[in-house]
Amino acid sequence: MQGKHLYEYAVIRAVPRVEREEFVNVGVMVCCKKTNELYCKFLLSIEKVLALDKEADLTLLGAYLLSFRQVCAGEPNGSPISLLDAASRFRWLTAQRSSMIQTSRPHVGFADDLKQVTDDLFDKFVA
Repeated sequence: MQGKHLYEYAVIRAVPRVEREEFVNVGVMVCCKKTNELYCKFLLSIEKVLALDKEADLTLLGAYLLSFRQVCAGEPNGSPISLLDAASRFRWLTAQRSSMIQTSRPHVGFADDLKQVTDDLFDKFVA
């Protein structure tokens, strides 16, 4: 990628008990509308999730994260959302919702290497 581009990012959160509004950061996603790029990176810490809810359904949480990753990557998984452009998928994934997978509000930055930005944000917020 030549030159710096405006990007948006959001932190992906696991919320094992939505009614308690407690969460664990499990990933990040970075989107650049101009270059039609959308990257995500995950790490589900089972220990942290179980610290919030010792009866958390880890299988269900894992399935939700897999679906989230597939939509983010634009993989055909039966969801029409996966077929949208990167910016539209980012908007759909960051929409406020009450579910086990939530995101922070989007934030912005400038960079010339979105993959490196994804790794840096992951190290800062998740790892």
